[in-house]
Amino acid sequence: MLEKYVKKILSSRVYDLAVETPLQRANHISARLGHEVWLKREDMQPAFSFKVRGAYNKIAQLSDAERARDVVAASAGNHAQGVALAADRLGIKAHIVMGRNTPSIKIDAVRSLGGHVVLHGDTYGDAAKHAAGLSESRGYVPVHPYDDVDVIAGQGTVGMEILNQKPGLDAIFVPVGGGGLIAGIAAYVKYLHPETQVIGVEAEGSACLAAALKAGRRVRLPFDTLDMFADGVSVAQIGREPFNIARTCVDEVVVVSIDEICAAIKDVFDDTRLIAEPAGALAVAGLKKFSEGNDEDDSLRYVAIVSGANVNFDRLRHISERAELGEHREVILGVTIDEKAGSFRRFCKTLGKRSVTEFNYRFAAADEAHVYVGLEVRPGEDTHAAADDLARAGYRVTDMTDNEAAKLHVRHMVGGRTFGGKPELVYRFEFPERPGALLRFLNGLGSRWNITMFHYRNHGAAWGRVLVGFEGESADREGLSTYLDRIGYRYWEETGNPAVDLFLR
Repeated sequence: MLEKYVKKILSSRVYDLAVETPLQRANHISARLGHEVWLKREDMQPAFSFKVRGAYNKIAQLSDAERARDVVAASAGNHAQGVALAADRLGIKAHIVMGRNTPSIKIDAVRSLGGHVVLHGDTYGDAAKHAAGLSESRGYVPVHPYDDVDVIAGQGTVGMEILNQKPGLDAIFVPVGGGGLIAGIAAYVKYLHPETQVIGVEAEGSACLAAALKAGRRVRLPFDTLDMFADGVSVAQIGREPFNIARTCVDEVVVVSIDEICAAIKDVFDDTRLIAEPAGALAVAGLKKFSEGNDEDDSLRYVAIVSGANVNFDRLRHISERAELGEHREVILGVTIDEKAGSFRRFCKTLGKRSVTEFNYRFAAADEAHVYVGLEVRPGEDTHAAADDLARAGYRVTDMTDNEAAKLHVRHMVGGRTFGGKPELVYRFEFPERPGALLRFLNGLGSRWNITMFHYRNHGAAWGRVLVGFEGESADREGLSTYLDRIGYRYWEETGNPAVDLFLR
């Protein structure tokens, strides 16, 4: 099987469009980790992503009769742009099915590359089904983003270039979504240099390869747990053909958090002045986590693939907020202090030389105040040490460093309180970012439920994050859930969340 892929990789036609991207030494990351770290700059491809390789190789293999039928693909990201660009270069019409909630910047990018955009549904699954229907009804040739032999072979040229540019590597770190990139790289690398480790990196909530390897078969992750932050790798199930390769050729899979991805984006920027998209920096996050968990004495030679740089500018605010948390250099705490003169001074004195990165509170009661505070953590320090120090000094402390509601919403809402002491149920939602989404939500609720709180913040992604309070008691949960399920948006109940109770009650 590997020999077949190596032959297809060596004979692929990607260089009619794609370029051989450089390996760039990451000096800051190398110095910090004590290893020689190189970045494979796939962001320098046309359309700023490796996806043009597989898309062009697939479309270039089509017969004249197939080219005359047009091509179709389902994608809201880099594959869409890769297919549009490749088809335009070859003089073929490309129909790209995208969710209606796709940010306008991505829709405009595909259109500017010559693609015909078809908006349908809100998820990749919706778009993929519609694309399959168009293929069947109109005869369009499908170009799958990862589960296709020619696409995998095109992506495998990344591995070929790496081995030519830097032989004798100890490990190559590869971002994993549907698995096309890691399958192509692993097939080539393991056939020619089996001693080089190929390590996949996945985002928490989208770790479909890790789940498949553990189960010994492909599994489908439930939609309500699927990560949407690193949307370029937000895939519920690893591809069939990629899994056939990965199960024997991938040495290990590292799973990283949103905060660790944000920290990696900052690391890549510090070394290159490139702003990688979340999926683009995924391999760097995995490399760091792998290295920090393996205390080798010798300096090793690592490559991480920077797979893309199609990031919406509006997302940078959110990324920068989370980067220090991902480096484990900041903790977020909820601390109760006395509501009297000198309390803040005493609190800061207790902190000693530790820097305060954020401090929010509002008068709420005569005897005590709840403080939302960010604290700088020294490199190598136990992240729980700051909370422990404050607790020993007599403060009531709640560690919110891993609390999504606290970091996404509550930090911007400190001071808001339940009006008139009404009973309240609190939920966190993901709304599709498209016109009419809010109206659909409100219409679905009807006039039965009184909204006591509503917080929304745009992060430049396909899904908006919303925190909503409803007037109601525990006995009302079942009835409310009936309405929420009918609306169809993903949601999580946050009633009783300590961040909510401290600052919004």
